[in-house]
Amino acid sequence: MPKSVAIIGGGPAGLMAAEHLAGKGHRVTVYDAMPTVGRKFLLAGKSGLNITHAEDYARFVTRYGAANDRLRPVLDLMTPEAIRVWAAGLGTETFIGTSGRVFPKVMKASPLLRAWLKRLEGMGVTILTRHRWTGFDGGALIFDTPEGQKQITSDATLLALGGASWPKLGSDAAWVPLLEAEGIGIAPLRPANCGFDCDFSESFDTRFSGQPVKSVKASSAAGTTQGEFVISRRGIEGSLIYAHSAALRDGLDRDGQAALILDLAPGRTEEKLAADLARQDRKASFSTRLKKAANLDGVKVALLREVHPEANQLDANGLSSLIKALPLPVKRPRPIAEAISTAGGVALAAIDADFMLKKRPGTFVSGEMLDWEAPTGGYLLTACFATGIAAANGIDRWLQASKA
Repeated sequence: MPKSVAIIGGGPAGLMAAEHLAGKGHRVTVYDAMPTVGRKFLLAGKSGLNITHAEDYARFVTRYGAANDRLRPVLDLMTPEAIRVWAAGLGTETFIGTSGRVFPKVMKASPLLRAWLKRLEGMGVTILTRHRWTGFDGGALIFDTPEGQKQITSDATLLALGGASWPKLGSDAAWVPLLEAEGIGIAPLRPANCGFDCDFSESFDTRFSGQPVKSVKASSAAGTTQGEFVISRRGIEGSLIYAHSAALRDGLDRDGQAALILDLAPGRTEEKLAADLARQDRKASFSTRLKKAANLDGVKVALLREVHPEANQLDANGLSSLIKALPLPVKRPRPIAEAISTAGGVALAAIDADFMLKKRPGTFVSGEMLDWEAPTGGYLLTACFATGIAAANGIDRWLQASKA
């Protein structure tokens, strides 16, 4: 008789595990608290669904910080190239963007998700929505459902409930106290790939909130990257900020302060910039001199003055130094509910090599519930897919061993 597997959470990790377990002949049921599965997956698809990244694989596998060593063999189970092949098998062709990010040619997630769910249905996977997991009762799983509370038993269970970002889509971290009650180690959940408050003045905020700051280099403990970001309500957000969010967040955790160093004119050397500034007519306005000498637009000039109110009094050398290395202080990360992803979760020391909870044999964990983080750029989805497969393989080994 086929063994039964309960997968709690219908996101990328849970659905990928369901596909692999059904392919191995197991009877799989996916339970999800929301009315439909894959809601955060679909939200990511609104901006094109960055499904993975095409950079050199040796570099790719270093993007997971402290979890690099643990995830390295797991990522081999679902490499970026394998993801592209998998998507093509579902009728979704992909392409590599100029940044190396990989997207579906249709630039949305819904066709891929529909085809995936159809495949799972054909493999015999059952999906039950509006089933909110509320804990364990011995070896049984307890769910709140539209028909009332239910107790479900299975031969193995996979928890794939996500982190704490975008709770309205289902990732609300309600599982944290349930697992803590079982004595399972949980690293505190923190925002990742998030914006930051900068406590800008009301006048700056009113005038520039929502405006992009383009062609900028940013440096932090995470290194130096070039791109753009957006002035948000009293703060900053966008892809360039997300690349540094872990370093900035951790800097705040340690010291209570962190600074992002901005190069507002990345195409010019400091010496050339100083020379160009020195040639400007001192009678001209500050913004005019910066426009002619450094090609800085209004938001960059305003940002310069917001951070350093007396910038217009600096000489050419001092001003060029400030333009090339503007220390933008950040005060705090935005709330975790606004973050793209989360850091923290089930401690990697709490699971064995097969992603099974050491304190609950037969219960496995995958995806963003685990204590790892990665930058945006397809790294998050790739690891969710890969850990789903790793947990599925672990479950299969567990079930095979239980037959013996």
